[in-house]
Amino acid sequence: MPHTLSRNLVHCVFSTKGRSGLIHDPEVLWKHLGVIARAKDISLVTAGGTANHVPRLIALSPRMTLANAIQNLKAHSSRWMKEDVATFAWQEGYGGFSVSESRRQSVLDYIGQQAEHHRK
Repeated sequence: MPHTLSRNLVHCVFSTKGRSGLIHDPEVLWKHLGVIARAKDISLVTAGGTANHVPRLIALSPRMTLANAIQNLKAHSSRWMKEDVATFAWQEGYGGFSVSESRRQSVLDYIGQQAEHHRK
């Protein structure tokens, strides 16, 4: 698609099964999600989260559906997480919300402040 111009920002979130606190080191998982994203040609703008969920902002390419991007991120990260926590599983489904370029920074700020946000 050489003549296609697209900017599809999507704020995505999925949680651990039962919202269990199975993510022992969220920052390491965020970095690993970046590795997965690069390998699968998913533009991961940022990731954040806590011990039981991971919000992220992705920029979808015109060739990738949101469902496919999430499937790749969940499947590969789940396999990797099971090396640390044998019972690890993500919940079924996900949230995906379009973000306008004008709201990009507020979403980045929100994702970056997850630990503080969920302490309340």
